[in-house]
Amino acid sequence: MDEASEPYRAEVVAMLATYGERQPEEVPESVDSLELAWLIHQIEERYGKPFDVDDDTLARMTTVAGASAVLRELGYGAAA
Repeated sequence: MDEASEPYRAEVVAMLATYGERQPEEVPESVDSLELAWLIHQIEERYGKPFDVDDDTLARMTTVAGASAVLRELGYGAAA
């Protein structure tokens, strides 16, 4: 993973950790459907705008790395 991706990864892990009140190190790489719904809710709350993406983009968000890449591509988060 490149350095530009690290801050996005940290944000995704932090948001997912709030699902089930986990520690960041307890968040697995895979993101299930309930976690994805939670993550989308967290993104909308954190950045104050709807997270309206197509099904192909959502399908790419089934891992922490994939979700991090999508946030970076869409201009959310760390460097936004």
